[in-house]
Amino acid sequence: MSPTPFKLPPAHTVPTLSTRKHIEILSALFEPCPALNTLALEYLAAGPFESYDDLVGIVYGLLADLNGSKTPKNTEWLLKILAAHPRLGAKKIESELSAEEQASLAAANAEEEEALKRLNDEYEKKFPGMRYIAFVNGRSRQIIIKDMEKRISRWDSEAEKEEAIQAMCDIARDRANKLTPQKTV
Repeated sequence: MSPTPFKLPPAHTVPTLSTRKHIEILSALFEPCPALNTLALEYLAAGPFESYDDLVGIVYGLLADLNGSKTPKNTEWLLKILAAHPRLGAKKIESELSAEEQASLAAANAEEEEALKRLNDEYEKKFPGMRYIAFVNGRSRQIIIKDMEKRISRWDSEAEKEEAIQAMCDIARDRANKLTPQKTV
């Protein structure tokens, strides 16, 4: 018997839920990450949320504030959160949702697989402490490889942090749409 797929509770109920449920929600929408939990839990408890878009917007603001502060401590905190995302094209991905989202990257030839691995390594050398994050959602390896090459050659760590934050939130919004029970008429 397979486990029941995780579904998000109605957004308006989030503030009334337990800390454990808040962590489950954050882990499902973003990735399991103690640093993000520490940053966002009090906001989930406070609410209100008419939709998960509201919740993702709060997290976006928190991440943008961390990025905007430029203090070493806040930068370190932000990088911990960004590093919670799996490497694109990795063989072993802990998050079931990330594995599903990256499925379009799995069916590739050895040359593309090697290019993705090489670009991940190059990206992480050029942007220490960061991980390439993109809203894959079915895009091909060729498109992702071109995007990685463009972003690496740009060599702008501030733009990378902004793109990573935006991508994390785009992914979270997409997950919220998939994990919210649809009303039947």
